Amino acid sequence: MSDSRRNFLLKSFSASSAAWLAANWPAQVAAAETAQAMGNFTYFTRPQAAEIDAMAAQIYPTTDTPGAREAQVIYFIDLALVTFAQDKQDIYARGFGDLAARTGGKPLGALSDADQIALLTGIEKTPFFKTVRDDTLMGMFAAPQHGGNFRKVGWTQIGFDDSLNFRAPFGAYDRV
Repeated sequence: MSDSRRNFLLKSFSASSAAWLAANWPAQVAAAETAQAMGNFTYFTRPQAAEIDAMAAQIYPTTDTPGAREAQVIYFIDLALVTFAQDKQDIYARGFGDLAARTGGKPLGALSDADQIALLTGIEKTPFFKTVRDDTLMGMFAAPQHGGNFRKVGWTQIGFDDSLNFRAPFGAYDRV
């Protein structure tokens, strides 16, 4: 297959995937919102969710400001893995196995904070950790309707105003 055909097929696949996702996005989001409201998950099992929640809590900890737990990033990651980030499911599956091997089968949350940090420092260069870190940060600052940023705690931390309440003056040119 020539390089141009390969690129055409890749672009076609990406476009058809995007079209499918756009057509099915409201149903996917509605299902995930229902699951979240009930405290359930659409992708993770409860033990898996607890592992990712513990990791996220160490990546973006609660200090004098809310952290990943308060922003409920676990629900953002859960929704992402059944919608736009389905390609990351294998990374998570392999990561759970590696994490269990490193903890001796104990839940990550059962370890002390120091042991959690030591373990996570040891895997910080792995695709699993990098993916969880990226997803945690996205969940902190994404629009709340996507599962994370509960009660807009992330936006509050960075001073983002999502009111879309545009009033004059809009800029220096409009002040007079």
